Amino acid sequence: MISLSDSENGTTSSTTATKRLARAIMVSGGEFSLILACCNSLERQQQVLNVLTEFSSADIHEILLSPATDTLYTAITSAIGTTQPEALMVRGLESVMEINQLIITTNIMRNEFPKQFRFPLVLWVNDEILCKLVWLAPDLKDWAASTIRFDVPQNQFVEAEQQAISA
Repeated sequence: MISLSDSENGTTSSTTATKRLARAIMVSGGEFSLILACCNSLERQQQVLNVLTEFSSADIHEILLSPATDTLYTAITSAIGTTQPEALMVRGLESVMEINQLIITTNIMRNEFPKQFRFPLVLWVNDEILCKLVWLAPDLKDWAASTIRFDVPQNQFVEAEQQAISA
């Protein structure tokens, strides 16, 4: 049986997931596709983005949503203007104050995304946002291939707790 507390396994899993994300971006190049990247830690998310540059030669643009964002489509079009990046990462969904309304609106406007965007769109979500997508925007969620997970291995939390206790 494989132990979930094996730190080497966690690192390998993260590297594999990062390579999957880079491959999904490369395969989708020039056409719209929705990619969901799930990570519950903002710090871990940033680490993955830093490593992603090693695995992908694509020019990846990134936008960070503000808490006041009300529609994803408008936020993206405002951020990119008339340019069509090779890929776009959207971060900050967990900070949006009216996230339920944003998800519902995005689901309603989903047909506009492939008409206007000719690049893969990577939405960084956490488990809570992923559940909301399933319940509030099932049609949009179905557009995404399987979700690429970048979870922090449980052993990192245990090791941090043990270090704190022994200090």
